Amino acid sequence: MARGRGLYHQITEPDNLRLAFKKALKGKSDRREVIDFRCSLDDNLVRMRTELLTGDIHTGPYRFFTVRDPKERTICAAPFRDRVLHHAVMNICEPELERYAVDDSYACRPGKGLHRALKRAQHYSRKSSWYLKLDIRKYFDSIHHDTLLQLLSRRIYDKRLMELFTRMTRSYETLPGRGIPIGNLLSQHFANFYLGILDHWLLEERKAEGYIRYMDDFIIFAQDRETLKSELAAIEAFLAERLRLTLKDNRQLNRCSAGIPFLGFRIFPHTTLLAPRSRRRFSSKLEQYELEYEENRLPERELARRVSSLVSFTSAADAAGFRRSVIIRQGVPSGRAPTA
Repeated sequence: MARGRGLYHQITEPDNLRLAFKKALKGKSDRREVIDFRCSLDDNLVRMRTELLTGDIHTGPYRFFTVRDPKERTICAAPFRDRVLHHAVMNICEPELERYAVDDSYACRPGKGLHRALKRAQHYSRKSSWYLKLDIRKYFDSIHHDTLLQLLSRRIYDKRLMELFTRMTRSYETLPGRGIPIGNLLSQHFANFYLGILDHWLLEERKAEGYIRYMDDFIIFAQDRETLKSELAAIEAFLAERLRLTLKDNRQLNRCSAGIPFLGFRIFPHTTLLAPRSRRRFSSKLEQYELEYEENRLPERELARRVSSLVSFTSAADAAGFRRSVIIRQGVPSGRAPTA
């Protein structure tokens, strides 16, 4: 099959829609809207397939809420039915987007993830003397709809699928023609794909000796400071002209030996430490979860799951002693807390 063709028909296949439901169900089976959808599962999937085939698919509305972990963000939670649709789309389209991704892009990709990103950054810190750490100002809110759709159309040669992408992209905006919602599967993949053109430009045209990206946080490595100062100017111009994006002001240009702040960690050539913010988050979250458990607001199984997630995040750093001291100090019983 030619690249990016015939995808829409695959999305509408009953087996794909049922698989999408199973993926969307994970971790949410006790929610009222999920229970209601499941009670009429066959009817709901048939209705979704019919809407897709007729081109009369309906989405929304979003449910908005704010999180402060670690920074304040507005999350747009799609209805469960839409989450099933997003999984159905990505079951088929993810391999096509994956083919465009470079090796050193680590967000929302199978076999990648945070821990691998940190190890790769440390690898580059051993080979290079200097780093330039950058991220995008209000990234999800700034993604330009027309530019996103144009980039997608270069990979997806399926008219009906592009019509669906257009409808879903334009169903949300923070400014006219801009913004995709934080908090849904499709947005994560679109946002990661959007900066793929930057990845290829830096590696293939600018010949970066070291480069790594996790969503909109990225690092360029070089042997000298002046090279990176020159790259900064070129990157600012490229982002503005090709993607209509701007960088945050917190640009960080320093020696690798001073430590690289990245994704809640500080990476040195031969060790990785938790950033102070991550240490505070670990302590406060552990205290919060234990309090909720003691007040019977958090089941023991959910407590164990959340604490395990906290420990998993911090395990990317050389922080076993810190974890152990916090768990002992806060008195989380060993029977419910995973091994530090």
